[in-house]
Amino acid sequence: MRSLIAFPFLLIIFDNTGSLLCNSMAAEEAVVGHGHDVAGVTAPAAADLSQLDAGALFVLKSKVFDASTGSWMHCGYHLTTSIVAPALLSLPFALASLGWAPGIACLVVGAVVTFYSYNLLSLVLDHYAQLGRRQLRFRDMAHDILGPGWGRFYVGPIQFLVCFGAVVGQVLLGGQSMKTIYLIARPGGTMRLHEFVIVFGAFMLVLAQIPSFHSLRHINLVSLLLCLSYSACAAAGSIHAGTNAPQRDYSLPGNGQDRLFGALNAIAIVATTYGNGIIPEIQATAAPPVTGKMFKGLCLCYAVVVATFFSVAISGYWAFGNRAQGYVLANFDLEDGTTLVPKWFLAMTTVLTLLQLAAVGVVYLQPTNEALEGLFADPRKDQYSARNVTPRLVFRSLSIVVATLLAAMLPFFGDINAVIGAFGFLPLDFVVPSVFYNLTFKPSKRGVVFWLNTAIAVISSMLALLGSISAVRQVVLDAKTFKLFANV
Repeated sequence: MRSLIAFPFLLIIFDNTGSLLCNSMAAEEAVVGHGHDVAGVTAPAAADLSQLDAGALFVLKSKVFDASTGSWMHCGYHLTTSIVAPALLSLPFALASLGWAPGIACLVVGAVVTFYSYNLLSLVLDHYAQLGRRQLRFRDMAHDILGPGWGRFYVGPIQFLVCFGAVVGQVLLGGQSMKTIYLIARPGGTMRLHEFVIVFGAFMLVLAQIPSFHSLRHINLVSLLLCLSYSACAAAGSIHAGTNAPQRDYSLPGNGQDRLFGALNAIAIVATTYGNGIIPEIQATAAPPVTGKMFKGLCLCYAVVVATFFSVAISGYWAFGNRAQGYVLANFDLEDGTTLVPKWFLAMTTVLTLLQLAAVGVVYLQPTNEALEGLFADPRKDQYSARNVTPRLVFRSLSIVVATLLAAMLPFFGDINAVIGAFGFLPLDFVVPSVFYNLTFKPSKRGVVFWLNTAIAVISSMLALLGSISAVRQVVLDAKTFKLFANV
């Protein structure tokens, strides 16, 4: 029996009994043990394959019969796109609210804890795969480890809100980036922000039709190169601007209360920047055997993280001090129409950022695609049959239309997304992995691992609560300036 949980504009399907989820895990393990091509699959294996729901079969799974697909490098590309996104350009602003020593410490701790947490999730996924119950989704893990209710009513909905919120955020940032390029080319131009949001949404609508997560591997390789490029440009631009800037102020602005909430907001920004929320779905794209592939992918990803996060954060804060804006490229463009870097350089950096926004948006669309596919597609039919292509085209397009409408209506969505990030990314990426690991492997309470995981879960839960309060406070403070379809 299935139940439908309604969210605004979309329906997400979850399994009441868990039987379908367990079947989807077991079926894959049955299939991969029977050879590397479809012709070599025995009748029982083919029958097990038919038990997979359409979301797992069409969206999440790589070509399980071909060992050359779904490699650790592909996992690394997906991980890098989902973590090293244009949100990293807000890190100088986070440092401005923390100061030098606490800011750098927060960046280091964020990198260490998230790498550790994501590896814990991967180890749990490997463990269940070796037991013959490969888990393909975050809610599969919650279903098996915490119970059906946790997957259906907590982890599944929270992941959806985080991921679809990220899609809306990418569409909005894409529109803002296009407007920046437009104003560089035509100062005083009259086109409004929502027009650019619609254009970028139309581009996203085309990308949304890419059939599976694994099919994004080449796009995500390009995305990796793009994030390295615009991060290098942002760091170089900050250094160039900083050498000609007046004396900088590194003091923390505001009174004690403002500094406290500013620090909490900065911690939420750092946590959200390191956030992922789709580790199980990314590991699901790896062809069996999956053991060790995610660790190598994480090493590739975090090599890029260190190169980009720290260079942009340090150079941006060094150049602009406590005047660092929420988006460091905005510091390059002065109010009088002049720029601190050549206009062609600012335009080029913005274009590189714009292109990666599309890749990030389509990656975070995958959980929505998987849910829609599971609801409306028929796993007994071919993935590219008219029966499955038609609903895929309709409902994926509808999801992008909804995201574009929200982005155009709510150009202040960054404040709302901060609430979603504090309420979603911190629990999913910091708390849940430690809980899953302790419940799965039951490490000794006399050992370091158990108490380290417990400490991470408790401290992260407290930060999630405080970060949510800070984000809600910021929404209340900014509410008086909110205006639908504002041209900001």
